[in-house]
Parts: sequence; structure tokens; C-alpha cells
Amino acid sequence: MKLPGFIPTETLKMAFDNVRAHKFRSFLTVLGIVIGVLTVIVVASILTGMRQNVIAFVEDYGTNNVFAFHLSTGPQLGPRDRREFSRKPLTAEDGMAIRDQASAVDDVAWSVYAWRMDRTISYNGVTYRQGNLQGVSANYAMVTTVPLQEGRFISDLDDKRRRDVIVIGINVAEALFPNRSNVAGAQVLLGGRQFEVIGVTEKRRGGFFGENEQDNAVFIPFRTVRKLSPRSNYVMVITKAKPGKLRAAMGQIEDVLRRQRGLKFDEANNFDLSTADRFIEQFDSITAKIGLVVIAISSIGLLVGGIGVMNIMLVSVTERTHEIGIRKAIGAKRHDIVSQFLFEAMTLTFFGGVLGVLLAIGVSRIIVLLLPSLPATIPVWAVVAGLVVSVAIGLVFGVWPARKAARLDPIEALRYE
Repeated sequence: MKLPGFIPTETLKMAFDNVRAHKFRSFLTVLGIVIGVLTVIVVASILTGMRQNVIAFVEDYGTNNVFAFHLSTGPQLGPRDRREFSRKPLTAEDGMAIRDQASAVDDVAWSVYAWRMDRTISYNGVTYRQGNLQGVSANYAMVTTVPLQEGRFISDLDDKRRRDVIVIGINVAEALFPNRSNVAGAQVLLGGRQFEVIGVTEKRRGGFFGENEQDNAVFIPFRTVRKLSPRSNYVMVITKAKPGKLRAAMGQIEDVLRRQRGLKFDEANNFDLSTADRFIEQFDSITAKIGLVVIAISSIGLLVGGIGVMNIMLVSVTERTHEIGIRKAIGAKRHDIVSQFLFEAMTLTFFGGVLGVLLAIGVSRIIVLLLPSLPATIPVWAVVAGLVVSVAIGLVFGVWPARKAARLDPIEALRYE
């Protein structure tokens, strides 16, 4: 009789054979591990895909830009602090002061959110109600890098004369003019008022859930918005720092705005400054909290799976008591028995981890097919972590059954039937 268990490869082979001999029982045993690994990897793939889109999104606006607004900006969890709504909005004059007084600044643009205007755009009976309507300064396209597919952007003359001209995003153009190749020059109705389309933006990269708000953009001159909707006063000031001087520009912008808003040295800022790096940091902070919640939830499935593995291994020890007695009688040591049962437990949970990974890959692909706007990119670290945790569960929860098997008395084990 060949003595198994002394050669690691044979011990591993025995573990595979035992799992294969009880396929359905093994599957039910590791079901909790499969669900736990599946959950973690799917959520990690969605968050990773979203992060890649967010990075592309903020880089598209410019990595050297500083965004100033009277309310907190960037992604955040929970409701906004109500005290922020008592803050005085920024103005175009604040932007001019930054341009004149901050030496590290290359250029300054500003935009106003026309949230009090009717944003419905109509053309030949077709309407578009999802437009992101903004009044912008003439240099907005240069500061925030707005590429045009056709036509031109708003000019200084358009702004000074408060002309009724409009630049629309690619989504707006495709919705209003599905069969028209040249959109520039068309007359549309915005809130019942006639505007001339002078330009169409190109498709932008990145964004939340694969959607970039610039593709739904509707730009009109800053002064036109102030004329049509004087109560729309939520102004954002976008500053482009000189190359290599972003940090210096941040400090200078803060100083200028504090002076503009009459803040004393011991008073906190009543405005928010944000950059591309800070925006990504805020997003990472939120996803980290989401990740912790998901890990906590999936840990329940992993714990249940681990308990199931320990239970089935204890049953296996009972079923194979006679076999253990024979092995001990012909010279197997305690560590050989422990190794055999630990290998079996780790093999069982490893297969559970592999199955969880394969299902996660399938679910991620289904998500991409059904919801193309929802990114899902499986990170390598999530796959490796899922497999490592699966094996670790087998190791931890297999110790007790393995030690119980190793402590069996060979005489008593041989008598067991």
C-alpha cells in the first residue's frame, strides 16, 4: 500500500479528489464564500470604473484649474450643511479681482447657473428638457478646454451686446437635429425666446456613470443670462494657474477672495476652492466608505462560508476515522494528518473563491452590456484579494477539524465503523 500524505503533491491530489467526490456538498459548503467574493469584486469593479471616468472627467476640465464657489463642491455623502446657503454668492467682479491681483494666475473665467430660467429647448416641434444651462464668459472655452465639433464659441462681442446666441452639447444637437449634419446657424427656442445656434461641442471623456454633463451643456453669454434671469446668481469662478504654480495660485486666490468678501483674519472661509486632485481625493474618500460597508456585508457571507467549511470538515473527519487510523498505524505523523485536512479545507475554499471570481466577471460584463453608462472594470487586486481571503478562510476554519483528526487514537480509530 502506498502511503499518502508524506509528499505534498499527493496530499494536494487527495484534497482535489475529496472535493471532486462530493461536488454538490462542496458547492453548498462554500456558497457563502462565493457570494462574499462575488459581492466584493463586483462593487470594486464598479467603483474602479467610476474612478477612471471621474479622473478623465476632471482632467478634461484641466488639471491646472482652481474652481471657486460659495457652496462646497465635489462629491459628498449626506445633506449639505444648511448654513452654507446663507453665504453670499461669488460675482464676476471677484473673478476680475483675481485676474488683476493674483500673479500666479494665467486667466480667469466665470459661469452662472441659470437654474431660475426655463431650460426647455425646442426646434420644429422637438423639445429637449435636460440641458445644463449656463451663462459663461467669452474665455470660458479656453480656460476649461471646451472642444467644438462645429461652429464657434461665444465671443466678447456676444457677451457685451447680450446677444441671443447659444452653444449646445453633442447630446442636445443629436436630440434636436437627428437628421441634420450642419447645426450651426439654426434657430431654436429657449424658454420661448429665439436663439441662434453658433456651435456644437465635441463628445467629452469620462464623467459619473459614463455620462459627462458637458455633453448636455447649453451655453449662452453671461450677460444674456443676467438680463433674462437677474435672480440666477450662483456664479462659479474658474481660474487657470500658470504652469507649475497651482499651489501658489490657490493661496493667492484665497487671499483675494477673503479681501473681496470682507473676512477678518480669524474668520473661516465662506467659499470653497477645489482642484482636480482634491476632487479625486473627495471621490476616493467616499468610495473608501462605501468599500468598508461592502466589506462588512460580504464578511457575513465569508463567515457563514467559513463555518460551513469547518462543519463539513468535522463531518469528513468522522466519516474517515477508519482511514485516519490506518494511516497512523503505518507511520503517518500528526503533522501529516493536519496537513492533509488543512489542504482539503483550503482547496475547498479556493474553489469557492475561483467560482466567485468567475461569477463576478460574468456579472460585470452583463452590467456593461445592459447599462453601458455604468462603468465596470475589474481590478487585479480585487481578484487576488478574493482568492487570498478564500484560501485564508480555509486555513483558519480548517485548523480545528485538522487538529481533531490528528489527535485521534490510532487503535480507537481502527475500531471505528
